[in-house]
Amino acid sequence: MNQRVLPQQPDDAARASGAASGHTIRLTTAQALVRYLAAQRVAGEDGHGTEPLFGGVFAIFGHGNVAGMGEALYQHRDELPTLRAHNEQAMAHSAIAYAKAHFRRRMMAVTTSIGPGATNLLTAAALAHVNRLPVLLLPGDIFVSRAPDPVLQQVEDFHDGGVSANDAFKPVSRYFDRIVHPAQLLNALPRALRVLTDAASCGPVTLALPQDVQAQAWDFPAGFFAPRMVTFYSPTPRVDEMEAAISRLQRAKRPLIVAGGGVLYARATDALQRFAAAHGVPVAETQAGKGTLAWDDPLNVGALGVTGSPAANDLAHDADCVLAIGTRLQDFTTGSNTLFTQAHVIGINANAFDALKHRAHVVEADARLALDALDQHLQHWHADPVWTARAQELAAGWRDTVHVLTHAPQSDSVLPYEGDVIGAVQRSSPQSPTNDIVVCAAGTLPAELHKLWRAGAPGAYHVEYGYSCMGYEIAGGLGVKLARPEREVIVMLGDGSYLMMNSEIATSVMLGTKLIVVVHDNRGYGCINRLQQACGGAPFNNLLEDCLQGPLGAPHIDFAAHARALGAHAEHVANIAGLEAALQRARAADRTYVISIDTDPARTTGDGGWWWEVAVPEVSARPGVRDARAIYDTRIATRAQSGNDDNDRNDTPDHD
Repeated sequence: MNQRVLPQQPDDAARASGAASGHTIRLTTAQALVRYLAAQRVAGEDGHGTEPLFGGVFAIFGHGNVAGMGEALYQHRDELPTLRAHNEQAMAHSAIAYAKAHFRRRMMAVTTSIGPGATNLLTAAALAHVNRLPVLLLPGDIFVSRAPDPVLQQVEDFHDGGVSANDAFKPVSRYFDRIVHPAQLLNALPRALRVLTDAASCGPVTLALPQDVQAQAWDFPAGFFAPRMVTFYSPTPRVDEMEAAISRLQRAKRPLIVAGGGVLYARATDALQRFAAAHGVPVAETQAGKGTLAWDDPLNVGALGVTGSPAANDLAHDADCVLAIGTRLQDFTTGSNTLFTQAHVIGINANAFDALKHRAHVVEADARLALDALDQHLQHWHADPVWTARAQELAAGWRDTVHVLTHAPQSDSVLPYEGDVIGAVQRSSPQSPTNDIVVCAAGTLPAELHKLWRAGAPGAYHVEYGYSCMGYEIAGGLGVKLARPEREVIVMLGDGSYLMMNSEIATSVMLGTKLIVVVHDNRGYGCINRLQQACGGAPFNNLLEDCLQGPLGAPHIDFAAHARALGAHAEHVANIAGLEAALQRARAADRTYVISIDTDPARTTGDGGWWWEVAVPEVSARPGVRDARAIYDTRIATRAQSGNDDNDRNDTPDHD
């Protein structure tokens, strides 16, 4: 942090600079920042008119932002609404979900006090960073003057007097700045906006705001606050990279497209469908990319990877070329780099860092522009008809299997599992599946939803699985509903995630942003309990019954009663038939409606899936762990051999 004491008045040079472009407006730093945000505009989604770039500012006030930012937000509350939340991490999740639901074309800011208010944002900042989603973080900071040091909630560094708690944001921000003088905004805000609207660098921006600087006034150029249409930046394909990709595809007989979130953010879903249909290329979807094709498209072979369908995984294993579009090829997508063993990979991504994964040939470009260019130059190329027919047959077979799995007969003597609940939710929609948006993040549900949810339109599937953050679900649902108020937003989560973060139920009631929340109560962390045992471990510290307990034992939690205490309607149901009836009441309700149902912590969908690398201890007294380690070592050796084969293939002239 800058060490100097703030001047009481701007110096002559600063005044001259501020007035150079015309008349000036005297504002505090906070007032100028808020006014600038309110002036940014984007084209309307329907192609007509304009909308604010920032849909609002989530705020929890404290002594580090209530005076400066609070007063500024009050002055502009009509054009830049302020939304009050209950937890700083949760409100940032809501802001991030809002941006994702708008495919990164609109966004929100969040402001907090210093200390815990600020550091509560760190998890959300990491989530936005991993998922390449825009959010503007405005944490309060300590006094630049240092006159009252140490102030309440100040973190002091014993070796660096310029450090504050906000320095922790640096590794999880795409752009970080600490505003130590009002004039800095003239550079910092345009830089921040460029990052937030750039397809390659998109992610969280943190502007730390010392509380004395928030209140300091300066003469700002009036033109700085003129309404401005925001331009979104995406790279166009380079000729040499495209030529190499075209050459590789022309030799491919068994191509597979892996569609990631970048397809949605580039608004490339129509281009993807045209390309796949014209060239007979099957499409597999990542978690972020699910919904890029309609669930019943003949070439949509479903989810890919560890949580994938058998159709997608079989084709991925046999493909000779994988066209990875808008994905960073996370380990769940690649089966910890064991899935694409036969394939050359072409990575199309706005960010070359992401395109380089899996030793891919890189096309650094916007997904829509790249697909249109490929389509133009490959008019006479088509996948092997036998391959295309196989893909369509596998896709149709998987759709039939999904129907069976989600319509299984129910017995009151057996607890339902997530697939049963997913089927009930989708059957309950009169317009299923195009109007509902499902929101989820962690536990068993992302795997089941990735396989079984039928996404009928882009954006109908909103699962945060880049960071897989427990607690995102309800807060994320709030952000989605703010972005898409005309859609029914269904939040699905486990009891563990509910207990971790549920306070934005109260915010949803306060704002009138109705959610339907379905809580799967398997009495603990069922997903990790199964993983623990798959690695040879004993059931321990995951399900409540396996945890250290006092004399009263594990709690029996009434989630419906808790949700009612937060202002929602709520009920607990005994079975799937009760759930279907409750869902109809929830759809007709005037406010957030929470439904809890007991589910089986052990049962999952057996179809599909792929290996995922989780390190197993080399040494253990438990035979189960030793057996699991032997299997692990075999998998590692197999991958190493596949990697050697892949290196040999990549070294040939045929691999571009």
